Amino acid sequence: MKRRTFIAMLTGGIVVAPFAAEARQAAAKIARIGYLAANLAANRQLHEAFRQGLRDLGYVQDRNVVIEYRDAEGKLEQLPALAAELIALKVDVIVAPVTLAAQAAKQATKTIPIVFTVAADPITDGLVTSLARPGGNVTGLSFFAPELVGKCLELLNQSVPAVSRVAVLWHPGGQGERTDKDILKKAEVAARTLGVQLQFVEARRLNDFDRAFSDMTKARAGALTVLSSPLLLGERRRLVDLAAKYRLPAVYPRREFVDAGGLMAYGPSGLDLFRRAATYVDKILKGAKPGDLPVEQPTKFELVINLKTAKALGLTIPPPLLGRADEVIR
Repeated sequence: MKRRTFIAMLTGGIVVAPFAAEARQAAAKIARIGYLAANLAANRQLHEAFRQGLRDLGYVQDRNVVIEYRDAEGKLEQLPALAAELIALKVDVIVAPVTLAAQAAKQATKTIPIVFTVAADPITDGLVTSLARPGGNVTGLSFFAPELVGKCLELLNQSVPAVSRVAVLWHPGGQGERTDKDILKKAEVAARTLGVQLQFVEARRLNDFDRAFSDMTKARAGALTVLSSPLLLGERRRLVDLAAKYRLPAVYPRREFVDAGGLMAYGPSGLDLFRRAATYVDKILKGAKPGDLPVEQPTKFELVINLKTAKALGLTIPPPLLGRADEVIR
């Protein structure tokens, strides 16, 4: 080989090698996030809040992060199969917003990190061993639904003090069996304190809604509280319309119901929880172990009241309650 040719090849190697190394490094920096949604279309604002949280941390789709979506479209029984698909893709972390999604993901993998965003009670439902030291491969944010049901009943009692019977619409299994039982028990305790009777009404699927509201009317329920569930949140507009049709003052666990025309909601800010979930993903992608990241509880709760709905129901919301509201829709 001629000396000149050898030097040219050597020089070319020196030039090409760094570019090849940089290309490999750039490819290695692209994180793959699996997103296991219960109903993506019904909750786009929440999922967008998570994406915005990623952008705030410097993640850009297709540049240094790729999000692989799997959507149950409200058919929660499909979550285990969809979780398996994400695992087969070998994603770096799985975001499973609700309890049932997180449970499906946890049952499918013990190694891939999992982040939940709105788990009702992660200890009771077996997602983590403790809030401070979750252990295992799961962590995230909780809104502690059992603690909120009593507050919602209290607010409803203040709004319509003459009502003695309140219907409780719930989706069996919507938050996990053990948490469901805990929520119903706490609802009964709160009802005794407030001196009201509860009528528990189940809705297991979409075609149960009309029957559920008919049962409320037959039992002479004077008001309604809706418990948290992916199914009920996804069908919030229909539930709000049925409450209006049957003229039932209702309190809901999330402001999204009020945005859809519901009377009143009290609970944590879903947008805030989903944005904060991005920080968990960021820490995990940078090497943190999910079992070492404490589960966070809500820092922002919202009381939202829709006066247009109150007027349509012929209801006057007490001024002290309006004064406590974070937002009043007029």
